[in-house]
Formats: sequence, C-alpha cells, structure tokens
Amino acid sequence: MQLEEVLRSQAPSVLSALVRRYGDFDACEDAVQEALLAASMQWPTDGVPENPRSWLITVASRRRIEVLRSEAARQRREEAVGVQPEPEPAPSVDDSLTLLMLCCHPELTTQSQVALTLRAVGGLTTGEIARAFLVPEATIGQRISRAKAKLQDARFALPPPDELPARLTAVLHVLYLIFNEGYTASSGDSLHRVELSTEAIRLTRQLREQLPSEGEVAGLLALMLLTDARRPARTTPEGHLVPLPDQDRSLWDASAIAEGTDLIAATLKSAPVGPYQLQAAIAAVHDEASVADDTDWRQILMLYELLESTAPGPMVTLNRIVAVAMVHGPAAGLTLLDDIDPTLTNHHRVAAVRAHLHELAGDTAAARAAYLTAARQTQSTPEQHYLQTRAEALAPPTTP
Repeated sequence: MQLEEVLRSQAPSVLSALVRRYGDFDACEDAVQEALLAASMQWPTDGVPENPRSWLITVASRRRIEVLRSEAARQRREEAVGVQPEPEPAPSVDDSLTLLMLCCHPELTTQSQVALTLRAVGGLTTGEIARAFLVPEATIGQRISRAKAKLQDARFALPPPDELPARLTAVLHVLYLIFNEGYTASSGDSLHRVELSTEAIRLTRQLREQLPSEGEVAGLLALMLLTDARRPARTTPEGHLVPLPDQDRSLWDASAIAEGTDLIAATLKSAPVGPYQLQAAIAAVHDEASVADDTDWRQILMLYELLESTAPGPMVTLNRIVAVAMVHGPAAGLTLLDDIDPTLTNHHRVAAVRAHLHELAGDTAAARAAYLTAARQTQSTPEQHYLQTRAEALAPPTTP
C-alpha cells in the first residue's frame, strides 16, 4: 500500500481517538493534519512504523497538548483536560463509525454532511473536495468550518439506540450521494470523478466491516460495486458517453461484478429487504446479461415496482417507466411519461427517456426534438455531446 493510502486510511481513526479524548473537533483535526504532514516527511526516510495508527495518535496528541499549553488560559485548560507530559497510549478501539455518524449529524445540511465526511472520514483536502464538486475552495472551506462549529458541543458517541437507524440512514444517503457524483458528475467536462466513487466504496467497505449484519450497508456496497464495474466501458477514449446497451461488456470489471453479485445474493437471504438492496439487485440483473438483448427486463420491472412501493420517488418512477417500455413497448412508456412528477419537468433525464422511447417507436422527429431539449437541460459536457449526437443522427437528410 502506498504511503498516501496508508495515511488516508488511518486519518479517520486517529481523528476519532483525539476527539474522544480532547473534544474540540476543529482543533483536533488541525493536530491530525500536522501529524499526517510529519509522517509524510519522516516515513519515507525512517520507514513506516510498526503501528502507524499509534504513531499518528501520539504525534497528533502532542501537537494538541502544545496548543493547549500555549493558550492564554493554559492553567484552566490543562486542569480541564488533564494534560500530562506525554500522551496516553493509543486506544485500541476504532471510533471510525462514531466519527462517520458525527459527520452526518442531523443538525447539518446534506451539503455540509458530504463535505465534512469527505474531509474528516475520507481524508480528502478542501481543495480536492472543491475540485470534485466544481465550487470554489473557499466555499467548501466555509461549509466545513460551519459544520465543525455546529458540532462543537456535540457529544462524541454513537447515537442512542432509538436514534441510530435514522442516523445510519443519513450516513448511507451521504455515501450514496458521494458515489453518484463520482460515477456521473452533475456538471463539467468529465463524466466520472473517480476519486469520489472510489472513496465512497472505500468508506462503505469500512462501514460494513463495523456493521456486518446491516443489510442496507451490504446492499449499498453491492450497488456501488455492480455499478462501478461498468465504468471502463462508459466512455470512449475521447471521453464521450457510451450508453449501457452499446457498451463493450468485455471491458466490465468481472471481479467487481462477482463480488457485488455474491454480496447481494447473500444479503437478500439474510436481512430485511431495503431500497439499496433492491437497487443492487437491479444492477445485478443488468450485469448478468452478456449482451443487451439478454437483459431480463421483466425481472427488472418487478424489482422497480417493489422499489417504488418501499421507497417511492420521482427517479424511481422514471426508471420504472423505462422498464415498462422495455417490457410492454414504447407507447406504454410514453403514456406514463405524461403523468411524471412535475418536479422532474425540467430534468434532462425525462427528456432523454422521452427521446429514446420516441426513437424506439419510430417517431424520429419527436425523438430528435426531445434529444435537443435534454442536451440543453444537462450541465454535463459528455452527456450534452451524446444527446446532441443522437439528435444529429436523426436529422432529416438535406436535399442537394
């Protein structure tokens, strides 16, 4: 494992240990960042210590104590935290789950939860997060600072049992959002932001290690693996979008598909079924088809109907309509599109689906108009290029 990966994987556990011991999330994160910097300078020369986590906790604790000693109210603060000449031994418990729960505190907005999770738990820098979401670094910095200020007095402990399900739901939602933004960027020149989807998978793996019996955690991990497996075939060498039916499936990651399929199959047998498991099952059906024509759309439609009954939402409905069209014909899908949720009226995916169904029905003029509408509505350059290309392919031939 490369040094950067070692440091990034250890950072959440180190920060958790300091916050538990000293409180003050903001100051502890500064101390951890200094310890990570010290490690990046010393370890290439001295070698990685036998226990990297203990080394980092010790150095970060020393930095935190030095700050406490230099503050104006040194005597009072030292008495409050029981400052000692040397830090206590590194705790053996891993509080990464507690830290993740804290970053997804209900008092924070979803945007703040995402930013703070990527910074504190994922180990991404403020600049990396800002570049991923195409916003100024100052904006992300302010978002993180406000989030940490709100958590100043929050107790560093797992939520009580009655609050744990809701907090876990928030954690899974944040990880899902991070993955989706990495897999299909909402704007910009690149379809993928691999650092985000990779980080979401890594964090979800860690979460499953700590909550192995939670079916929805396993379901989310399976969904990510089965979806990310297609990434190598989703773009041309020039970065242009390749839709699922046209992808070279030999480029799909077979090991990720096998892991995701095994995981969701085992989870569906052993845990109550939830939305992420159903989405993973749908992804598995897609991945199991060796060619697009072999896709079991009837099974996908059944799964979407079940998903819509358990976790209804506009996008779920839109995807179900696609499945209806693939099973019962494009006319059936177009009829259902007329009653789509008004909140999706200006979403490019609705126009893109309408265009695709008109094309399947043979109405090239309506398909072309809908493709152009979708191209105007999306902020993703690869999606714009694909939609415009589809529209151009349906343009009537020019007369000499």
